[in-house]
Amino acid sequence: MNKTLRQDPAPASLRATLAGEPVELHAERALYWPRGKTLFVADVHLGKSAAFRAGGVPVPRGATAADLARLARLIAATGAERLTVLGDFLHAATGRTVALDDAFLAWRRGHCELALTLVRGNHDAHAGDPPVAWGVDVVTEPHAAAPFLLCHEPPDDGDGPDLLGYALAGHVHPGVRISGIGGQSERLPCFVLGNSRAILPAFGRFTGLSLHDWEGEHAVIAIAGGRLFSVPR
Repeated sequence: MNKTLRQDPAPASLRATLAGEPVELHAERALYWPRGKTLFVADVHLGKSAAFRAGGVPVPRGATAADLARLARLIAATGAERLTVLGDFLHAATGRTVALDDAFLAWRRGHCELALTLVRGNHDAHAGDPPVAWGVDVVTEPHAAAPFLLCHEPPDDGDGPDLLGYALAGHVHPGVRISGIGGQSERLPCFVLGNSRAILPAFGRFTGLSLHDWEGEHAVIAIAGGRLFSVPR
C-alpha cells in the first residue's frame, strides 16, 4: 500500500501520499502536487453547454465562466505554476464558439505565466486540439511525470504501483451513492485512490457521474459541497 491520508484542518482539502509524494485533494475537484507545483484536473468539458444548445437543447449559459473562475481560485490558493488537464478539456467541435474562445483568452491573459498541458482524451480527439493562441502543450497518454503516469483513461488497478509510474486519470466521472438512516440517498462525485492509480472527479460541473461501489479500492473520497470526506468501506 503506497498511500496515506491525513485530514487537513480546512474541510475543503485532504492531504494524501501517492507513490511517496505528498499531494492535496481539493473539494473543487482537483489534485495538487506541491513538489511539482502542478494542479491536476480532469474532464473539464469546456463548451459542453454550447454544444447542447447547438443541438437544440436549451441549457443555461454560464458554465464556462463558472469553471474558469474555479480554476483561477485553485491556482491562486495553491500557487500552482503548471496546470495539467487529464483529458477532455474541450467537449465537442460544435462547442468551440467565438464566445468560448474569447472567454478562455481573457482567462489566459490573467494566467500568462502558467504552463498548461493537456493529456489528450477521447472528447479532445473529436473536438480537436485547443487553438494555438490558448498556449496549451498537448501530449498523448500515457505521459510520464515521475513518479506519476498521466492518463485520461484509467489503467487497470494492480496490487502495487505500475513500473512506469502511479497513474493519475479521469474519464469515468467517478461518483458514489451515499445513503442515510432514513432511507434518503445522494449521488456525489468522488476521488478514487487505488493501489496503482488515482481517478479524479470530473472538473466540469455540467457532467454526469459513474456510480460504482469501488470494491477493492484503497480509499474513496467523496465531495459534498465544499467538503471532502472518506467513504466508509
